[in-house]
Amino acid sequence: MTEKVTIIGSGPAGFTAALYAARANLEPLILEGFQAGGIPGGQLMTTTEVENYPGFPDGGISGPDLMQKFRAQALEFGTRSFQEDVTEVDLSSGPFKVKTTEREVETHSVIISTGATARRLHVPGEETLWNRGMSACAVCDGALPIFRDKELVVIGGGDSAVEEATFLTKFASKVYMIHRRDELRASKIMQERALSNDKIEIVWDSALVDAEGEDLVTGARISNVKTGEESTISCSGIFYAIGHDPNTGFLSGQLDTDEQGYVVVNPGRTDTSVDGVFACGDVVDKIYRQAITAAGTGCAAALDAERWLAEKGLE
Repeated sequence: MTEKVTIIGSGPAGFTAALYAARANLEPLILEGFQAGGIPGGQLMTTTEVENYPGFPDGGISGPDLMQKFRAQALEFGTRSFQEDVTEVDLSSGPFKVKTTEREVETHSVIISTGATARRLHVPGEETLWNRGMSACAVCDGALPIFRDKELVVIGGGDSAVEEATFLTKFASKVYMIHRRDELRASKIMQERALSNDKIEIVWDSALVDAEGEDLVTGARISNVKTGEESTISCSGIFYAIGHDPNTGFLSGQLDTDEQGYVVVNPGRTDTSVDGVFACGDVVDKIYRQAITAAGTGCAAALDAERWLAEKGLE
């Protein structure tokens, strides 16, 4: 049997695409993934509280609970699901072939929603304290009560690091930016924004070597990369802003990607360089990286796929 549409990856984008495709009677198959590049459900599965997704007042909802609701709604309308990693695809001609660890699927169209994984430093204490004061998304987590009126640390020196640090100054009493060089990599206007903010202090030539704390973050152990001297900054939060890696390795170069590996889609749409293949969510988006924007592009991908199948007489 040849599938009408196969969705590779889960998270807000994948499950929203599945929901819309299912309601269009496309009988979608979603290959949620098991752990390649992340975990089923996407980055929200590692987020404790989500306060900025509409519809959940009174303290928001946990990331895993939100993803369970996304998944349940997609399955309710007839989506079929396997929690398996896709190991390779053949997009050279249709029907396309998608191989997982357990099966090979033939499909007329493909929606890619494999997301991107935040880079980590894997310092001691990180595994224990992740989501207990450590995060890779200030916009997602910075407004949580545990960070308000506290001293916080941002790791990084690029535009995103400055954006995260500036955002955190809305809630924090002070933000330290830890950067391993003696000048920021950020654009000039972003550098000026950081240097002129009274709440931001930049710690030059330094790298994080440990996250301190038992139940919650209490400090950031840093080392001067030139002298080797170590010191501790007392803080209640450590935010990584050192980039993301899109989960596109399984594509083996069959789709056009940018220099960072993100899938390139036509402006304002979700179609890729291969006719019949669509992409959505954080595997495309390196700017916003929010659950709600990912869900929106998942909806768009399903609608684009539905129209494409109708045009080809394959619905």
